[in-house]
Amino acid sequence: MAPFVLRGQCARRRPNLLFLMADDHAAYVLGCDGNRQARTPNLDRLAREGVRFASHYCNSPVCTPSRQSLLTGQMPHSAGVTVLETPLDPGKPTLAKQLQKAGYITAAFGKMHFNRQPEPGLHGLDHPLTDGAATRAWQEQVRPQPVDPSIPVQALPWRPFKTPAREWLNAAAAPYPRLDADMRGTFLARQAMRFLEENRDRPFALWVSLFEPHSPFDFPIEDRGVFDPRSFEPPPAAAGDDWQIPLIFRGLTVREKQGILAAYYTSVRFLDRNWGRVLAKLRELRLEENTLVVYTADHGYCLGHHGRFEKHCGYDPALRVPLIVRWPGRIEPGVVTDFTEHVDLGPSLLEMLGAPPFEIQHGQSLAGYLRGGRPENPRRHIVSEYLENEEVFVRTQKWKLTYCSGRRRRRDGYVTEYPAPGRYVRLFDLEKDPGEFRNVAGANAEVVRELEGIALARFQKTHPEAGSEPSSGSLEDLLDFYLRPRDARAQA
Repeated sequence: MAPFVLRGQCARRRPNLLFLMADDHAAYVLGCDGNRQARTPNLDRLAREGVRFASHYCNSPVCTPSRQSLLTGQMPHSAGVTVLETPLDPGKPTLAKQLQKAGYITAAFGKMHFNRQPEPGLHGLDHPLTDGAATRAWQEQVRPQPVDPSIPVQALPWRPFKTPAREWLNAAAAPYPRLDADMRGTFLARQAMRFLEENRDRPFALWVSLFEPHSPFDFPIEDRGVFDPRSFEPPPAAAGDDWQIPLIFRGLTVREKQGILAAYYTSVRFLDRNWGRVLAKLRELRLEENTLVVYTADHGYCLGHHGRFEKHCGYDPALRVPLIVRWPGRIEPGVVTDFTEHVDLGPSLLEMLGAPPFEIQHGQSLAGYLRGGRPENPRRHIVSEYLENEEVFVRTQKWKLTYCSGRRRRRDGYVTEYPAPGRYVRLFDLEKDPGEFRNVAGANAEVVRELEGIALARFQKTHPEAGSEPSSGSLEDLLDFYLRPRDARAQA
């Protein structure tokens, strides 16, 4: 049987791929996710025209591991990238390499977290303008228009962890000191639009990965004051949260937290506007019907949840991410509520585009959903990991488990009063406690053991050092064996 995407279409022209990606965009800050304060008309339209995966989760709540896991179709510990600074091995298989084999021209513009200088061919990309090179190109090519000096703007340079959190989290909800046309996000959108024009007559796979809404939640001068900070109510933190709130967030006032939320929501609005520009160009070039469009983010973000303004944890706001897939005339619009994971996306796209599959594949294809059906065995749980803190997370419809070895002093800047607290387990009954406030591990030992077993099984099935697993020890001892980062730069 022919691949799904080739049914009824001329085989001389493969469908295109337009992969849109954000940094730190939590799934709950979308109008189509039911958030009435979010202003995301272009993504909402994309969701109406495609399939929105409402229970989609990243496999690591930190940028580099999540992105490289997504690109390779492997869990972060298998992709070899589990901490922020690690570059992906150029020898690893990637989605772009598989699409090259199928005859696609490939390109990426924006934030990919490759942690190395881009050059043609890197990770299967014919035309990469990524990370620092993308920022330098913007700075060199765009001469900004003058800005009214009376307008309060962000203080530059941005200095996270070196200045108080209220400054690098933009609690003043201040714009970046540029107009919309001169912003980095707008520049990257223009690069993508030019690529679409220049390659309209050949099959392409294009990644556009914007830096928004990552802190300091950039947005242009024109967007200042769009949201009233007083309209936001910061999420509560329970008394039991105090021990795990990073020290850097302890001094934030309610008014500052409201400003941070306003800045984030404004940055998301700006992000959405640039997606609208790229999608409008696709429509103008009459490429919509032959282009599979994907929108997602590397991970979510806590906006005051449990006292945190970051993602480096296992709470749902940090793990649940947007996923929208649109292909007019090929994919029936709808909403999928089954669990899905980032590692599912690569296999799905390769199947739908008729490209060679990954030899190592840790996910399961979502093509059945996109055909209007449902897999025979949908996911009953998700597994995510944050090896910088030696943590693993397992979520089912009812339960959420966090298991941590507690032996590693974290180096991500989010230090608590207990930098090496020792082994701990946290279990939440999501049916009774959807906010994940009450740890009920002590009263549910069997559930804890079951979920720990799920985590261990995922490691045993996917970890490259599973053959060296200790022959004896408790279930927790075995988890500790797998939770240690093996990245070359993470050994010390």
